[in-house]
Amino acid sequence: MRLRRTPPVVDVAAGERVLAHATTEAGVVAGTRSALYLPDGVRIPWEQVEAADWDLDSETLRVSEVGSWGEPRPTHSVVLTDPGRLLELVRERVTASVVLQRHVPIRGRRGLRVIARRAPAGEREVSWLFEYDEGIDPEDPFVEHAAQEALAAARDELGG
Repeated sequence: MRLRRTPPVVDVAAGERVLAHATTEAGVVAGTRSALYLPDGVRIPWEQVEAADWDLDSETLRVSEVGSWGEPRPTHSVVLTDPGRLLELVRERVTASVVLQRHVPIRGRRGLRVIARRAPAGEREVSWLFEYDEGIDPEDPFVEHAAQEALAAARDELGG
């Protein structure tokens, strides 16, 4: 007889189902096709995950959300005693949300990135973001112009 491990009860949005999960002292971290759910009830759509890092030594998953320039990015840390397939799902879903990423040099190697992201399930429109390397001022008129040109080229490349 083969036992089947059932996922813990996690409140997920209508139409979603838990694909992978892990437990923490605070509750359950779960991933669906559309989002990551944290124990405190926070739902982060995959296209809003800027980065996710796993620290094997401390068994800590750190997730930072996409933010606005000049403002702190929301960051979440959870200690997972048995991450199981959750780490694979996080990597796969975040990677699937990136449609296009282009680096535009401004000063030497420093510059900005134009990033197009969408929900991995393809449910929403593409959202466009800029990320600036350290030392690049997004309010500099030259940088603003370069960013807008890069955005126009990237949109043309994607056909929109």
